[in-house]
Amino acid sequence: MKNKKFFYYFLMFLPLMITAVALLFLPEQIPAHYNFAGEIDRWGSKYESLIFPFVTIAMGFFMLWMAKISSKSEDGGTNNEKVVFYTGMGISLWFTVMHCYSLYNAFKNTTNLNDVSVDINQLFCILLGIGLVIIGNFMPKLRKNSVIGLRTVWSMKNDDVWKKCQRFSGISLMIGGFFMIVTGIFIKGVSAMFITLGILFLCMTLGTVYSYIEAIKTPAD
Repeated sequence: MKNKKFFYYFLMFLPLMITAVALLFLPEQIPAHYNFAGEIDRWGSKYESLIFPFVTIAMGFFMLWMAKISSKSEDGGTNNEKVVFYTGMGISLWFTVMHCYSLYNAFKNTTNLNDVSVDINQLFCILLGIGLVIIGNFMPKLRKNSVIGLRTVWSMKNDDVWKKCQRFSGISLMIGGFFMIVTGIFIKGVSAMFITLGILFLCMTLGTVYSYIEAIKTPAD
């Protein structure tokens, strides 16, 4: 577990280390924000690139805190803690890739993202899809808790309903993640982003409806 924690902290601080090196080569003024058309609408100091790494670190510590809380809800096991722990690693890795993309455009002083060979919306969709496939694979292993998983007033009814809901939600997330990856490969621009968000909303809605149906079907303890 010590090696895993070391790797976790390494991923958590990796964007900061990369940015510290990048600051030596970045121009003083860099693209700070792009509009929906991919055109730059604000320039900023190169030190603004430090914001994202600190957000990554804050998120990393938050996920560690969530892992500790989720472990208290599980008697005689560490499944919940492991799921949150690996999810935190995935989030840090996702942040790192997106931040490297941002630093690349800052170094190139990219004024229009449409001129970049890799579309940021496609990259976002593919990475999110991969993340959902991984999370979906872990979800059936979650024990009932009030921190992570498909948590509705219905899924918390009893252990049997909880297990069915996590299994259903896990499968739906993996299927949704697969379609996000396909969307990211074949569709560019804002359209890819909207389709991906639509898939995510559909997965969440299906999970909520399923938990309601299962709660009604299952007699109270």
